[in-house]
Amino acid sequence: MKIIAITNIKGGVGKTTSAVNLAYLCAAGGHSTLLWDLDAQGASTYLLRVEAFESVSARKLVAGKRELPEVVVRTAYPRLDLLPANLSYRNFDLHLAERKRPTERLLRMTRAVRERYAALFLDCPPGISLLSENVLRAADYLLVPLLPTPLSVRMLVQLREFLDTQGWGDLLLLPFFSMVDRRRSLHRELIEESRARFPSLLTTEVPYWSEIERMTRQRAPLNALAPRSAAAAVYARLWAEIEQRIGALPEPEPADEAAGAAVEGDALELAPPEVPAWTTPDGIAESPPTEVSTASAAGGTRGEINEATEWDD
Repeated sequence: MKIIAITNIKGGVGKTTSAVNLAYLCAAGGHSTLLWDLDAQGASTYLLRVEAFESVSARKLVAGKRELPEVVVRTAYPRLDLLPANLSYRNFDLHLAERKRPTERLLRMTRAVRERYAALFLDCPPGISLLSENVLRAADYLLVPLLPTPLSVRMLVQLREFLDTQGWGDLLLLPFFSMVDRRRSLHRELIEESRARFPSLLTTEVPYWSEIERMTRQRAPLNALAPRSAAAAVYARLWAEIEQRIGALPEPEPADEAAGAAVEGDALELAPPEVPAWTTPDGIAESPPTEVSTASAAGGTRGEINEATEWDD
C-alpha cells in the first residue's frame, strides 16, 4: 500500500477537493482505495455523504483500543472506502503526545489496513503540528496544492527546507497550483517563476472555477457528477500525471467481502447521489496531458513498517 498525503500548512487551498477527486479517480482506475479524513472539520466525510461516528474517538485510535479496519466505511463508489473524521480529531495532537514514539503513531496505525488497499489518501488539516509530522513520516508521496501567491510559494520553500534538515529525501514532493486564475497577471508571473525554480511542480493546474466549487454543494466527486465536463477533465489529467510520477500501485491480496469495510459490524450502503450534469464552460480549451519525466526516485522506505519494532506504551 502506498500512502499519498494531500497537505498544506495553509487552509483554503483545495486540499479536500483534491483528496476526494483524486481518491475517486484512483478507485475508478481499478485500485482498492482508502481515504482517511484527518481534519476535525470532516469536509471529506461530508462530501462523500458519510456520517461522522463520535463513538470512535482519536484517543481510542491512537491508543490502539480501536483498529482502523473497524471504522472503515464503504462509500457509494466501487473500491473507494473512507475513514471518517469527527470532532475528537481536534485533539489528535494531544493524544499523540501522550504516547511513546509520538511521531510514528500514524504509521503504526496504518499497518492494519496495508494489506487491504493499494492506496491510502490522507486528507490533512492545515497547520504545523505533531499530526502533520506523523503524516510526513508515514507518507510515500506528498501532494501539495499551492495558491499562486508569494506566501504560498514561501511555504513550499519552508517545507522543502524542513524535509532536507530531517534527511527525508525519500519522500517524493509533488506540488501543484490550485485555484488558478490566468486572467490575473500575478498568477501567470508567479507560476512561470515557480516552474523555473521548482522543476518538480506538476504541470497540471487546477483553475478557480465555480464548477469546481459547486462540488461542495452536490457532495460528490467531479468525475462522478459530470465525467465529460472540463472540471472533471482537469482532475483526470492531474491524476494521470501523478500516476506517471509515482509508478504502478501495488495490488493487495484478495479479501473476503465479508471482511471488508464495516462500522459497528455493518458497512453503510449509500445510494449514488442524483445530481444534474454540468455543461463545459465556454472558452475552456482542453489540452492533452503533458509528458512528465519519471526520473524522480519514489519514496519507498518511509511507508514501510519494521515488523520487529516493539511499541511500548
